[in-house]
Parts: sequence; C-alpha cells; structure tokens
Amino acid sequence: MMISQFFVLSQRGDNIVFRDYRGEVQKGSAETFFRKVKFWKEDAEGDAPPVFNVDGVNYFHVKAAGLLFVATTRVNVSPSLVLGLLQRIARVIKDYLGVLNEDSFRKNFVLVYELLDEMIDFGYVQTTSTELLKSYVFNEPIMIDAARLPPMGPASIFMQGTKRMPGTAITKSVFANESGGKKREEIFVDVIEKISVTFNSSGFILTSEIDGTIQMKSYLTGNPEIRLALNEDLSIGTSDYRGSGAVILDDCNFHESVHLDSFDVDRTLSLVPPDGEFPVMNYRMTQPFKPPFRINALIEETGPLKAEVTIKIRAEFNSSINANTVLVQMPLPTSTARVNFELEPGAVGHTTDFKETNKRLEWGIKKVVGGSEHTLRAKLTLSHEFHGNIMKEAGPLSMTFTIPMYNASRLQVKYLQIAKKSKAHNPYRWVRYVTQANSYVARL
Repeated sequence: MMISQFFVLSQRGDNIVFRDYRGEVQKGSAETFFRKVKFWKEDAEGDAPPVFNVDGVNYFHVKAAGLLFVATTRVNVSPSLVLGLLQRIARVIKDYLGVLNEDSFRKNFVLVYELLDEMIDFGYVQTTSTELLKSYVFNEPIMIDAARLPPMGPASIFMQGTKRMPGTAITKSVFANESGGKKREEIFVDVIEKISVTFNSSGFILTSEIDGTIQMKSYLTGNPEIRLALNEDLSIGTSDYRGSGAVILDDCNFHESVHLDSFDVDRTLSLVPPDGEFPVMNYRMTQPFKPPFRINALIEETGPLKAEVTIKIRAEFNSSINANTVLVQMPLPTSTARVNFELEPGAVGHTTDFKETNKRLEWGIKKVVGGSEHTLRAKLTLSHEFHGNIMKEAGPLSMTFTIPMYNASRLQVKYLQIAKKSKAHNPYRWVRYVTQANSYVARL
C-alpha cells in the first residue's frame, strides 16, 4: 500500500500538519479536498463519502475528535486499507499526545512530524505500533491542561462502585508521569458495544446484532502479565454451546499479544499489554438480546393538508442507568411545509427541530432514565394535498444514543489480575461498559 500525501485539517479547513511523500499530487490538494467536502452536492442529505476522486487524485479521509485525517494517491489502492491506516495514525498520535484535538496538535507538531516520519517512509507504511515507535521517537509531549478541555462526551466518565472515574484518566500520554517522576499505576478496560436493531411497524424485532470490542490501555511499569477472566458460560458459535443462559458469540478474534492457553477451559485471557490503546478482543453476536429501547412511530392524515406524527420511546433498562445524547430522526413527506411539536408535560432537556432542506424531524433528549417513557407529537402542514399512502413517504425512524455502564450482550469482565511480585503493589483497575447505537431503526 502506498500513499502520496498525508495531512490533517481542522473543522475550519486549516492545515495543521502536512507531509508530501512522493511529489505526485499537485499543490493545493488540501484546499481542493476541503472545498469538495464542505460543498458536497452529489448527495444533499449526507456528508462526503470517505473516498472520492477529483481530477485523477483519490482522496481518503476519516474524522477523529473534530479533525479530518486525509491521505491522497494517484494509484489504485484498497480503500479499506488506507482508511484503516488513517484510523491507526489517529490512535497512535492520541497515544503519544494523550489528548487528540487541534490544540494538542499545534503544541506538539514537532512530535507529530517525528511520529509520521517513523510510521511512513516515501509513502509506504513502516509501522503503526505505539510500542515499537517508542524506540525511535525521542520528543516528549507538551501536555494539555485537562481543566481547559471542552466537556467530555457522555461515555468518557463512568461509575465503578462508589468511585468515579477521573475525567483526565484517558487523556494521558504513554509517556505520562506524575509530578516527582513517579509513574501512575493504572489499567483501563472498556467493553464497548455497538448495536444494530430493526423494528417493524408493530414494534417487534426484525433483526438484531452486536459488534463489540474489549479495549485496553495500560499505564503499568515493568509490563506485567495481565489475566482477564470473562463469563465462564461464554460460547463461541453453536459448536461450543455451554447451556441455557450462556452468552453466545457468533465469532471473535484476539490481539496478537493475547495467549489463549486456558481460554477453552475457563475463559481466561493472558497477555502482556503493549504500550498504547489496543483491542484485546473483537466479537460479533446475532443471538436474540433485549434491546435497550423500544421505539415506534405512526403517521396519519388528520385533514386536508394536515398530518400528525406520534413517536414513542421506552427505556428497557434499569432505573439506575441513564442513556445520554439520545437523538431520534425521521424523514417526513416531501410536501411537508411546517411542523408544530408537542412534548409531554414537564419534559426537561428535550429539543425539537424540523430540517426543511431535507424534510427531516429531529428530537433530542439530553438524558433518558431507565424505565421511563417519552412521547412526541408533531403536527405537519403540507404544501399540497396528498394522494396515496402517506406512510410510504415517511420514515424509517432512526435513533442514536450512548448508555454508560450497560452492555446488551451480558459479556462481563469477571476479574482482572496483574502479576506483580510485590504484595504492596495495587494498581488501579478500571473496568467500564458502554453501549452505543450503530443502526437503530423502526419502520412505519
């Protein structure tokens, strides 16, 4: 795989870092790319695709922390490989800077260029391993004051028992030391699940799927061996079925550092974690599971040039858990001219909007408590009389959300052991869970 250029742009289009490896692409490619992305006209309802071609130049881009990571080339290369490379570059830079944002890039541009020069040579990838790069990278990061960071996302701070996970814990560099030179002994394990569910018009589940990952980031001195125990009744495929109530995964794969010597016996993983953040295990599950939300919507004509949409969502999880940044979206008939919204009495933290350009209804809820139910009514005024089935022109309804300390698959990290000779050594262990919507859709 070969690329010609790599650059990172801010949301305003400012060029933060730029490397031209082969001199094959004309100057001004960053401006061409940003102009094309900003004024994308081929699909009025969506953003520019991750890969497109302008004047014989292939542009590949991914978004991370509000920044655009871009690669260009004139040759025919695998899009998935280049997009994977861009995501990996973003991850490595975050490992070294601790915080991935425009401010950290500008303060650490010397370190970023050093990392890029070690990762890519003449357009060819050399390594994207955070651990291997430590042997070749000598600049240390200028740390960003966490107090000046913008508010972190809802999945950034989770609860574990009576302890609250410090907000700065995942914003440290792999070089990060505490004052006095003492390294902070911590290890973080995140079980992150992205779920896809499709409901029919009656609210019954048509399809459901979970794509999950066990993510680890270690700040332990001496690279000790880690033992990670999962559910003892965990089954991989039907050939490994372990009884009723078992967590059944369709398939999974493991990081190269993971040893599976005892996995078949007691579902325990052993590994020596490399520096930086990495996925210990990726898995996929299509067995039936209880979805966190039930959603349904109805649209009906209520008179000449009038229609009404009713949307109901119910949180099917425990009342001790909250879902954050819930957003419901629904395409409306193209003849919709105006929308008046009616929320339930006492609704707090709700926002409603009608996007007239693409005829889309948006309903945002800042926090949804488990077990609660919410209803939105939207009264539509149409520009001309409707002939035919109005339901065919509306929907489907889609939903996005984040639920900290909840996982739909019931996969659990039962315990996390750290092999250390000293009995006095007791590092912090943070195990966190989060469920997010990958594709959550209800048909009308």
